[in-house]
Amino acid sequence: MKKKLLITGSSGLIGSEVCHYFSKELGYQIHGVDNNQRAVFFGPQGDTRWNQQRLQTDLGGEGFVHHEIDIRDRHGVLDLIAQVKPDAIVHAAAQPSHDRAAAIPFDDFDTNAVGTLNMLEAARQACPDSPFVHMSTNKVYGDRPNTIALKELETRWDYEDPAYAHGIAEDFSIDQSKHSLFGASKVAADVMVQEYGRYFGMPTCALRGGCLTGPNHSGVELHGFLSYLVKCNLEGKEYRVFGYKGKQVRDNIHSLDVARFMAAFVQAPRVAEVYNLGGGKENSCSILEAFSIAEKFSGKKQVYTYVDENRIGDHICYYSDLRKMKAHYPGWDITQSLEETIRQIVEAWKLRA
Repeated sequence: MKKKLLITGSSGLIGSEVCHYFSKELGYQIHGVDNNQRAVFFGPQGDTRWNQQRLQTDLGGEGFVHHEIDIRDRHGVLDLIAQVKPDAIVHAAAQPSHDRAAAIPFDDFDTNAVGTLNMLEAARQACPDSPFVHMSTNKVYGDRPNTIALKELETRWDYEDPAYAHGIAEDFSIDQSKHSLFGASKVAADVMVQEYGRYFGMPTCALRGGCLTGPNHSGVELHGFLSYLVKCNLEGKEYRVFGYKGKQVRDNIHSLDVARFMAAFVQAPRVAEVYNLGGGKENSCSILEAFSIAEKFSGKKQVYTYVDENRIGDHICYYSDLRKMKAHYPGWDITQSLEETIRQIVEAWKLRA
């Protein structure tokens, strides 16, 4: 009998990649939970129904079972997990935008914090031994990374302090900083995932993602940095750069490498773990550097305008220290380079045009 994976946000970037990976590589039956809330948060350009249809076609029949459930529906979540009793849970559904959170604070907190609690308690009641993987965010660190001494280079900011030569590690403080309402709701979820692990002994982990990306991202201005940047490039649409001279740095990780790490954790779970899941220094780039790579693959000049005001709580420089992940799971490493990732995104947008 096939093992069962239940995944929330199954039509999203990470969710759909995880569905494919666990189905094709590990032979799981997939139970996808998604109600296309991204289209509500971001409008028609955030719609993910196309991805749901792709999964139903690719994984077919009983291989992929779609559940049209909102994770804020406590009884719906409790009933579903009690019925399915999955062998593993990946919780990737979220309201993912800083900027939207300020406009919809109740929806943001109910989705990110309360929705995660609903999932955790349902898992505790129905399948407490099943690994529970939560897609957290590096925004739980608030703007504290901006207190690290920086140096300004020609096309990017970078850490001046040698203590951060490998990036930011999991013991970095999340306290006494400005998070945005989104960051705060994700902190609540992140800590609750840890607590269910520590208090109840459940195999949980919180993955504090950097810029998660890939060809299946429905990138919009408020969420999906590389995907939206490439879309603007191909359409000749003006991209707005908010502050820091366009030299702000992010590490980017392909959704395939995210799915591969989740699989590694599920196959050898630990209790109440936290990992900074990003591309690391090698896969980091500034906005200006991303423009150059996108132009290389599209053959088009990036059209952009500069807004001399940074987003609230925005990191000037952030890339993940991957050493803990590699120590715990030595079989895992980054397989998709930054350039290859951007090339795939360019090709994907061309096909959708």
